[in-house]
Amino acid sequence: MSVTPRLTIGLPVYNGENFIAASIEALLGQTFEDFELIISDNASVDSTMDICRIYEKQDSRIRLVRQPRNIGLTPNHNFTLDEAQGELFKWASHDDLYARDLVKLCVKALDEHPDAVLAHSGTAIIDGSGQVVETAKYLLKTASPRPSERFRSTLFDVGGDDDGGVIRTSVLRHIPPRGSYHHADRTIISELALQGPFYHVPEWLFFRRDHPDRAERKHHTVRSRSANMDPRRADAMRNPIGRLYAEYIWGYVGAIRRASLPASERRACYGHLASYLASRARVREKNAALWQPDVHADISLSALVAGQERENG
Repeated sequence: MSVTPRLTIGLPVYNGENFIAASIEALLGQTFEDFELIISDNASVDSTMDICRIYEKQDSRIRLVRQPRNIGLTPNHNFTLDEAQGELFKWASHDDLYARDLVKLCVKALDEHPDAVLAHSGTAIIDGSGQVVETAKYLLKTASPRPSERFRSTLFDVGGDDDGGVIRTSVLRHIPPRGSYHHADRTIISELALQGPFYHVPEWLFFRRDHPDRAERKHHTVRSRSANMDPRRADAMRNPIGRLYAEYIWGYVGAIRRASLPASERRACYGHLASYLASRARVREKNAALWQPDVHADISLSALVAGQERENG
C-alpha cells in the first residue's frame, strides 16, 4: 500500500458481532489492495470491538476508532468520510459481503471513465446464513449524459445500492454530509447523480444481507428511522414529523440548487421533483418488478468472497 492510500473504506458499526468478522475478511481479501479501512465502532455493547481489535493487529491497513457514546448511524458514517485519506471512498456495512474483485472493477471503471462520480456492481441478497436468495436488476438511468434524466431516475426508479459504491472523495466533500431526516439515504444518491454519471459493473459482486436485526427491518416509523440515524431526532419537540418530511423535500431542492446545471436542465429537475411529490412516491412501489427472487441462487460465495471458503467448506 502507498503512503497515502488510493481508496478509503469506511465501516461504521454498532453491535455487529454476528457478521463483522465475515465483512472485514471480505474487505481485506479484495484483489485491489491499496486502501485503508476505517472501522468506527459506535460504542457497541457486545463483542464487536474485541473482534475488530484482532483484525487490527493482523493488518496495518485497518484504523480502528471507538466512539465514546452512540452518536447515531449517520454521524458515524460521516465520521469515516471525515477521516478519509484516499482520493476514492466507499462505505461498507458490517453485515454485507463483497466479492474479491468488487473494488478492483469499480476503481478500474472510474479510471477509465473520468466523468463518472461513482461505480458499483450488481446486488444480490443473501440471508443470515450467507445463501443467495434474490438478485436485482439495475434499471436506473444513472449513466445518462443528462443530469435531469439521472435525477428523474433516482426519484422514480428503484434498485441498486449505489450508496455503497466507490465514490470520488472530492465529490462527496463537495456536497453536504449524509442527513438524518426521513429517507436521507435517497437524497444523497440523487445529489451525487446531479454531480455526474454512475458506472454500473454488471456482475453480481455486492451481497446485501437481509436479516431480522438489520436497521430497516427494526425501525418502521419515520421517527424511529430518523432517531436511529441520529439520537437527537427522537426529540419530538425539536424534530416534529413535519420537519423530518420537510428536510427530505428540501434535500432534493438543495441538490438541484447546488448542482452546476444549464437553466433548461435545472427546470427539468424541478419538474421531475414536482411530479414525484405529486405522485406521493407511489411509483416507487413497483419495486417488486425489479427483483428476481431465486434467480441466480446458485451463485457461489465460496468462490467469490474472501473468507467464505471456510464458512461453507
